[in-house]
Amino acid sequence: MTGQNIEHAVIGEIDGRAVDVYRLKGGDTEIEVMTYGAILRRVMRPDRDGKVGDIAIGYDNPADYVEKPGNAGAICGRLSNRLAFGKFSLDSVDYQLPTNSGPHHLHGGLPGFGKRFWEAEPDPVKNAVTFRMPSPEGDQGYPGKLDASVTYRVGDDGALELTMEAVTDRATIVNIIYHGYWNLAGHDSGSVEGQLLRLLCDRYTAVTEDKIPTGEIIEVAGTPYDFTQMHPIGDRISETWPGIGYDHNLCVAGFDGAMRLVAEAQDPKSGRGFQLRTNQPGVQFYTAGHYQAQPTAGKGGALYREFSGFALETQAFPDSPNHPNFPSVVLRPGETYRHMMRFDFTTVSR
Repeated sequence: MTGQNIEHAVIGEIDGRAVDVYRLKGGDTEIEVMTYGAILRRVMRPDRDGKVGDIAIGYDNPADYVEKPGNAGAICGRLSNRLAFGKFSLDSVDYQLPTNSGPHHLHGGLPGFGKRFWEAEPDPVKNAVTFRMPSPEGDQGYPGKLDASVTYRVGDDGALELTMEAVTDRATIVNIIYHGYWNLAGHDSGSVEGQLLRLLCDRYTAVTEDKIPTGEIIEVAGTPYDFTQMHPIGDRISETWPGIGYDHNLCVAGFDGAMRLVAEAQDPKSGRGFQLRTNQPGVQFYTAGHYQAQPTAGKGGALYREFSGFALETQAFPDSPNHPNFPSVVLRPGETYRHMMRFDFTTVSR
């Protein structure tokens, strides 16, 4: 890749600290990422007629990412998703983390990584920005000092790559995720129920009413979680969580730790779509149910309501430390946690 011009601006402040944003362009893709939460704030893509639209749910005022519900576009950790009652054992030591989702621990606690400032390192040669986050020993109750980073890169072909990494000085647990919501018709276009989705996932992790895994892994065939063939998101959404829609971890078929295609999404009206590849074993498919409970003003005054976006959070399985049959989330000194995602954007003609 030839060197690119990465634009930089200060777009506001949070708690008296300036919020920096970086704009990267490659092919037909333009993105904005910011220092608070290492948040992916905008993703601009053309439709089949060449009209450019923003397909990422988010906010204009950076302070809204603090005050409004959810973790739109954020990098969450240390341990994302749910941990039952905030408890786990590691090397015969019991740990208690704060509970911030009823009696359970969610997305690393308060504040998790998605609600903190990261340090930015732009790299024009690679057309990338790396954000770094030091997390000290005992942060939110976690063992070990963790040095985390996420790199956003846009290729000449318009592909968006995310690489989340971490190293530790003591055994700990890690599951860092990208928590973005997509609406391929445009962030302000309403429900995604008519958009098409295929997930190369053949099983899902069964959960309790609190969304805590039971440890059972079930075939998706014959269930509302079967997206092995592309079909509209809304086809069986009424059979999922009442008032929420989808919020389930699906298991990647044939997972072996290598990068592989795990999802394809498409909007029939605009023609916009993407293919998603990752090296993670799970995909949390979430239809942003919190906006149904609390409609929220977003970018440009758009009102985000029920099913205004969908998330595909590639990840380790929720509550993994408490289920020996789930892939491990333990990170030890000398190892590097590395979570990769690649979005290859597409535009389908009529």
